[in-house]
Amino acid sequence: MLLNREKIEFYLTDLETPIGKAINLTIATLVLLSSGIFVAETYNISDDAHLELKALDTCILIIFAVEYLLRLWSAEDKIKYIFSFYSIIDLMAILPSFIGLVDISFIRLLRWFRILRLIRFIDKKFLFGSISSEDGVIFARILFTLFAIIFVYSGLIYQVEHPVNPQNFGTFLDAFYFSVVTMTTVGFGDVIPVSELGRLLTVLMILTGVALIPWQVGDLIKRLVKTANQVETICSGCSLAFHDADAVFCKRCGTKLQKDDHVQNNS
Repeated sequence: MLLNREKIEFYLTDLETPIGKAINLTIATLVLLSSGIFVAETYNISDDAHLELKALDTCILIIFAVEYLLRLWSAEDKIKYIFSFYSIIDLMAILPSFIGLVDISFIRLLRWFRILRLIRFIDKKFLFGSISSEDGVIFARILFTLFAIIFVYSGLIYQVEHPVNPQNFGTFLDAFYFSVVTMTTVGFGDVIPVSELGRLLTVLMILTGVALIPWQVGDLIKRLVKTANQVETICSGCSLAFHDADAVFCKRCGTKLQKDDHVQNNS
């Protein structure tokens, strides 16, 4: 039983073996699919299509619930796992749908946070494994982080404003447009929230945009300045492409760098 628990925990976090990749790629795909379902439901679709999307989302929800229970069961320290960042994100992804059965609309707002589950794969270079340049990976992470935050805010403002302000927030695209112009502090003023919660979300968007965008761009600039003195030397262990000119070992995995590769890359 202990061995089975260890295997389950390993495969749920592993991104190297074929089984681990298949499991986590499936989870990432389901996260994107469920987010797409949320967006589609904001549009005027037929009743049959709505029922099909609802059934598909229910299946995805069951898979997420089983996954969470397996992660909890296989965790060595269950209390620590329950209060961990990723566990809280997972709960935010599944609880709103179950609680929504008793129509607690405020709690169901949290369903838009489901896309944040993909953060688990960013730090491990799972979603951007095909990008060899470290600067490219960082740039992709910045773009994804910005998209995820805008997506969440768009879903929240739509859920809050659509019932009371359907003229301005008729679809997810309307909410997405409002979120982008608000977070970038452009503020055209052609779309205005009318509810108190909507206005509060707008303030949070502005504060997030003012704090997040310069920080993310600044991080990218610092990385570009740092790598200006680096050369292209592909590591045979992890394929990291750029290292300091005088580096002997890979800064990511510790593999000894081959000088022949360095000479070849600069020839």
